Amino acid sequence: MTDPGVRPRPDAGTDRPTPPPTGDVEIRGGGAVAVDTQTLRDAASRFDTTRAELDALRDRLGSLQLMLFAERDVAWGAASSASVLLARLAETMADADAIAADLRSAATVYELVELNAQHTAARLAGDEVALARIEARRDDIMRLHPDAMGRANLFEFERAVLWPSELVREATQLGYDLGGMFETFFGEGLGKAMGFLPGVVGGVVLGGLTIGGVTAAGLGGQGRVARNSRLTGDAPAVAIVRVGSGTTTAPSGLAAAAQRIPSGDARVRVEVYTMRDGSKQYATYIAGMKDAAVRGGRDPWDNESNVQLWAGEKSASYAATARALEAAGARPGDTVHIIGHSQGAMVGAHLALEGGYDTRTLVTFGSPVEADVGPGTVSVGIRHSDDAVAALAGGGHAAPVGAPGSFVVERVFDEDPGLTSHGISAYADTAAKVDASTDPRVDAVRETFAELGTAVEVDVVEYSAERLDAVSPASASVAGRSRRSS
Repeated sequence: MTDPGVRPRPDAGTDRPTPPPTGDVEIRGGGAVAVDTQTLRDAASRFDTTRAELDALRDRLGSLQLMLFAERDVAWGAASSASVLLARLAETMADADAIAADLRSAATVYELVELNAQHTAARLAGDEVALARIEARRDDIMRLHPDAMGRANLFEFERAVLWPSELVREATQLGYDLGGMFETFFGEGLGKAMGFLPGVVGGVVLGGLTIGGVTAAGLGGQGRVARNSRLTGDAPAVAIVRVGSGTTTAPSGLAAAAQRIPSGDARVRVEVYTMRDGSKQYATYIAGMKDAAVRGGRDPWDNESNVQLWAGEKSASYAATARALEAAGARPGDTVHIIGHSQGAMVGAHLALEGGYDTRTLVTFGSPVEADVGPGTVSVGIRHSDDAVAALAGGGHAAPVGAPGSFVVERVFDEDPGLTSHGISAYADTAAKVDASTDPRVDAVRETFAELGTAVEVDVVEYSAERLDAVSPASASVAGRSRRSS
């Protein structure tokens, strides 16, 4: 049987969202601070070295100037030029001093931002040893730089407010456009008679609501999942049904992985890699929301699961994914690679934290959360700056998460207001740009795909799922028998 993942996607074709030509990607190591603090301090040291070299040059030029002034009757022009050069050297040296000081100051503030994030994580984990170490370092910094903590706190606040600027801009534009439609429909005179311009009001209202909502998400931190976080509540009763199986090969990159996110009836796809030494690795692909139901519908991939997962509660989609991995043969401690979109990214994040697997890779597309998966998992977060769902992550953690080789990708997918930026097709387009990048930070995930490519056999199975308490007894019986046979 052929690979069930190679069939055409429902959203393929002429109506597939087309990204704007200016949609360049930004790849960074993650966290609020895109530059390593040691890099800033090293740069400051290089400015110090340059300043010292300029100082030595000024001394030699000063000696030459004195010689020229001694012969000013015949060398007045050269002596004047030397004076101008000396003045410019002094200005350059002062600039070098200022830049070095600014770099060191920035490094201090950014280090405090990172220490604050580490302090929060250590406090949530109850790690008293780490708390003592972090607090001692913060105290040392604040003794030398009394105003640094205030600047670090301001930086964190500004990040929470300013990071969703593209989303706010598009929301404001959309509000303006909707207000213009109001004016077109009811006539220009109505707005004037009421004392306002509908377009302006619409832009202010929708833009204001957007910045308020995403700022609350950023400051509240619900979208930042701590390393010791665990879903609460009882797992809902679900049944999984095998809807496809076959063989395949490893994905060639992130775009190919995005294209394997399940569509149609499937919700979870599991690939079983048999390696040359006989060991097995598993890759699971988890779909985003499929049903808009808000109260326990038949499909676990609905809004109820969205709300539960974002609130830190077990959802039917999480339970179904865990059961699908188990049905495919994965056991606690096995090597697993997780790729998820939207709700599937939330499911994958919690599987990486608490599923009991050796999760080597977590790739998320448009995730409403960012999980601190720890040093054993390469974390790749791909999000669009104009995606309202991804904005629920609040900009992610202040400090980088995951193993060395982890990174975050950000991109404005479509500068015009709309909903195209959250679809998996849009994220596959962005993933293709990352695949084409020469950025060395992508090497770790490339190596993962290359390793999977050495497997001697790759079996694939896809599952759909149902809530047992939302189906008729007859349907539940059939689903249960299908689940057991899988």
